Amino acid sequence: MNVSKKVALGIATVFFSNFAFSQTLQEGIANADSHKYAKAKSVFTEMIAKSPTAENYFYLGNSYLTQFEPNFELAQENFNKGLAADKKSNLNKIGLASVKLGKGDKSGITEIQNIVKDARDKDAEVLYRAAEALTLFGGAPNADLAIDYLNRAVEKSQKGGTPAYYYYTLGDAYRLKLTNSPQVAGSAMTAYDKALPVAKNKASVYTRIGTLWMQAQQWQKAKENIDRAISADPSFAPAYKAKAAYNIRYQQNALATQDLLNYAKYADEDPDTQLEISKLFFTNEDYGNSKLYLDKVFDKVNDPIKFKLRAYLLYADGDYTGAKSSMDQFLAKAEKSRVQPADQGLLGLISAGLAEKESDAAKKSALMSDAQQKIALAKAAKDETLNWDLELVKIKGGGGVSQASVDAGPTNPQIEALKKQIAENPNDSDAIIKLGIAYQEAENYNGAILTWNKMAALVPSWEYSYYALGTNYQQLGNNDMAIAQYQKYIDTLLTKPVAEQEKNKVTLSYAYYLVAYFVQKSDLVKAKDYAAKASQLNPDYGDAVNLSNQLNK
Repeated sequence: MNVSKKVALGIATVFFSNFAFSQTLQEGIANADSHKYAKAKSVFTEMIAKSPTAENYFYLGNSYLTQFEPNFELAQENFNKGLAADKKSNLNKIGLASVKLGKGDKSGITEIQNIVKDARDKDAEVLYRAAEALTLFGGAPNADLAIDYLNRAVEKSQKGGTPAYYYYTLGDAYRLKLTNSPQVAGSAMTAYDKALPVAKNKASVYTRIGTLWMQAQQWQKAKENIDRAISADPSFAPAYKAKAAYNIRYQQNALATQDLLNYAKYADEDPDTQLEISKLFFTNEDYGNSKLYLDKVFDKVNDPIKFKLRAYLLYADGDYTGAKSSMDQFLAKAEKSRVQPADQGLLGLISAGLAEKESDAAKKSALMSDAQQKIALAKAAKDETLNWDLELVKIKGGGGVSQASVDAGPTNPQIEALKKQIAENPNDSDAIIKLGIAYQEAENYNGAILTWNKMAALVPSWEYSYYALGTNYQQLGNNDMAIAQYQKYIDTLLTKPVAEQEKNKVTLSYAYYLVAYFVQKSDLVKAKDYAAKASQLNPDYGDAVNLSNQLNK
């Protein structure tokens, strides 16, 4: 994940040889830094083919550690080959210690310290790679040790010219300290500032500066630096990933989707990168693109996280049996350290979904008991991966809407034309709105729900999507989900300026009335309050006035 520039001097033949090697190494490291891991590995493999040195094996092995999900087996294989070429290779010794540390074996830290001690600060690259390993896998407890090694590497390298990646990795190490201290943030920024003048690709540094400002919640400065990164290099993929995070923060899902499409465009076809893209789309609630990218590489990646991601997508589509099978595969293959409270929560929701379709009373009861226990674990951990209570409500009302249920419902030429239009441009909000209305008019309420959910994901701040969802859930008789969506409409509208609330007060009165009507038996206090608000907003609304009078008898 680093950019290196080295200039070798000597007699003509040696100069040419070293310069060619330097440029090739620089190319490989720059590709990894740009999230073009397949190209980076290709470069390092070619370097080995030309010269199977210990150093070249290290660079290839290290590329497997710096990718999104480390491939420890292939990294270790190359480090061992490097040691076979030179049993004294400190770089490959650090590589093997990194594998240990990455797998959770803390003895790797002691091994790294011993290697650095034995090297006696003779090689800046050994210091740097030791620090890089600690930055990747050592976490906050080892940040100070990484910083110490990096400062020594910088000092040792100054005579020949310190590479930019020494400086910006130093900035990354300061950020490991997980503190809001202005001094620590300032030290990270100083390191990045020192990297700028010597960085061949300044986009890499600007992106780091932008994400540092994001960490400090200085959003305008974050955006300015991310824009500088894209201006410096419009093909630098990580800048678009950072920009997507910025837009997700501001609930600009349509912009985030475009950022992720650009990220996918400029990152390469390395399967692990494509898997990361799938995860990012999932985070942005763009399940269609998430599934598209996951399906492309599912059989090409070994990372068990693919089974978890598929489980979430199958769950969202109402395929509880398939989701259970995928989660079982994830749990069987993943290391225990990668299992999270949310995984138990998802398994609980899957059990609840299976229970809804179970006819055997004993099995149904057992599934519901399992569901309650596992969801309780996720809630106790304060996990917010999903809205656990809302998902349960959705399941009890028939589960999530699947594409199959939509396709089984009514359609017409207008619907089919709009579907094609959206397929060509998934961010065409006007077409999505028209499709939602068309499905509703055709009484394909599942289609309407699926479409309005897409609109809500695209523009979460547009409250009408939630009102439309409430209407369609009500048509299907899923009153609990209807209540949740009407409440979401109310909550979203009330965040808007008073003038906008006033403009929508009639629809707001309908939402208040409908929630009051549905909860009058379960929550009388809320029903009275909402019925009164509906009447006040719209005194001519007879149903609201009558309900308010009835509840207050």
